Amino acid sequence: MSILMIADERVADHRPPEGHPERPARFTAAVTGVQQAGFGDALTWQVPTVAPAESLIRVHTEQHVQHVMTLGDQDFVRLDPDTHMSAGSLTAARLAAGAGLDAVTALRAGVADSAFALVRPPGHHATPTTAMGFCLFNNVAVTAQSIVDSGEKVAIIDIDAHHGNGTQDAFYGSDQVLFISFHEYPQYPGTGALHEQGAGAGLGHTLNFPMPSGATGDVYLRAFDEVVEPALDTFGADWILISAGFDAHRADPLTNLGLTSGDYSALMGRIVGASKPGRRIAFLEGGYDLDALGASTAAATGALLGEEHAPEAQTNGGPGNHIVDAAIELAHR
Repeated sequence: MSILMIADERVADHRPPEGHPERPARFTAAVTGVQQAGFGDALTWQVPTVAPAESLIRVHTEQHVQHVMTLGDQDFVRLDPDTHMSAGSLTAARLAAGAGLDAVTALRAGVADSAFALVRPPGHHATPTTAMGFCLFNNVAVTAQSIVDSGEKVAIIDIDAHHGNGTQDAFYGSDQVLFISFHEYPQYPGTGALHEQGAGAGLGHTLNFPMPSGATGDVYLRAFDEVVEPALDTFGADWILISAGFDAHRADPLTNLGLTSGDYSALMGRIVGASKPGRRIAFLEGGYDLDALGASTAAATGALLGEEHAPEAQTNGGPGNHIVDAAIELAHR
């Protein structure tokens, strides 16, 4: 198998204040982790293009897009307590959103079996109306909407330790997008409870797994096997997009989950098995311990190639099976 890796050093020009966890070194750690893994010719590297404003406005309000764009040439602007912009942030954010659009075009042309957008700032907290949680534009949602606009269905699987509230908000009433999120609960932003299942035409198309602190890989895999895979089979997605946050790693300083790079390898392997070649794209989201980020990004990349590449063993024995039990019960109502 082959992967199109989409990356651009300009995303490092997005510079929050000194000491901010979402720092430029994250991009370097992710790219270096993949490069040192030795995947060789299985990877094709491509530089993204900036997302056009009209693609952003398909997900976000015009007011939000224009607000971010008017701040694009300023340095050290604070949008909320966690979210900042510098002079390079607008270009970085538009490249991050454009990477997924470029990936769709390339995969449709048969360039690779999968794509991985190694981008920042992350996107899954950005709602249709506002930037939040380190995120300016919602990268995965912009790509998903472009696919829906072409008449195809999309499943989004969010494995970041924080709930993808912005992605959920964007598609909560849609029956063309199946949104699935694994996240620590309660944890920022406080959303993603089991009962949040969509509304209107989208009822039943949102599936949340609010995991307790310390949850381990075996619980994630059980949830995938017993709940997620049947839901994917029923939904019949044409594309699967992955919000690949690696802050559920047990070394991450912002969260308290118990995963390892071995767990990410196994979970991504499950996603590959449930998706169509040439119709899956991963997007880098969170992950704030640089060593864990590099190892986990490499492990996920290996799984996209059908290889096991992880320096750590999988984990088991942690809490969370009661969440899986509750999700199974909801699925059968």
